[in-house]
Amino acid sequence: MRLLLVEDDNHVAAALSAVLARHGFAVTHARSGEEALQALVPEGNGFGVVLLDLGLPDQDGYEVCGKIRKRTSTPVIMVTARADVRSRIHGLNLGADDYVVKPYDTGELLARIHAVARRTVPDDAAPAGDDALRLGPVRIELPTRQVSVDGTVVQLTRKEFDLLALLAQRPGVVFRREQIISEVWRTSWEGTGRTLEVHVASLRSKLRMPALIETVRGVGYRLVAPAA
Repeated sequence: MRLLLVEDDNHVAAALSAVLARHGFAVTHARSGEEALQALVPEGNGFGVVLLDLGLPDQDGYEVCGKIRKRTSTPVIMVTARADVRSRIHGLNLGADDYVVKPYDTGELLARIHAVARRTVPDDAAPAGDDALRLGPVRIELPTRQVSVDGTVVQLTRKEFDLLALLAQRPGVVFRREQIISEVWRTSWEGTGRTLEVHVASLRSKLRMPALIETVRGVGYRLVAPAA
């Protein structure tokens, strides 16, 4: 997923960009509000999330957030040292999707990025009728928990469906192993890693699409949307 990092401190931006890159993000760095607004033309410019620091040299960060929201529906996470409730409410009222207070834990930041990203359905996971996702020949019907490939129904276990549905919400986004275990199995990573690997292998086999779920070494998995 492409991420726009709006941060005027080059040292902070370099360190954070390195962390984000290790977790599968393609990071573009904007050093000012105006640079960020230009990067989002036209209509979001393909970014999945904007990580917006409020302490910018040219414009107030809140003002930049308001301008971003007028131009695009791309999720915005505000990053600031202002911890008071009034500041958070103001940011959310301007259209921010989340608010992270410095200093923050990197794991929490990554979880928040994934969370806001999943709230929007991308073009390559287009709705295929009510409450359904279509990814190339794969159709995932959420209410009936039915999956089909080229019109042929594929029988999946409950956890196989939950895993596929999770990854399919954001094609191309890398989901960390810990995150998948937490959301699908509702437990911690410890002792469950092998179970995840087995379910991924089973999905690849049943769907007869080994390239559909890509392993990102040392991080987790992502769904690679096939051609229609």
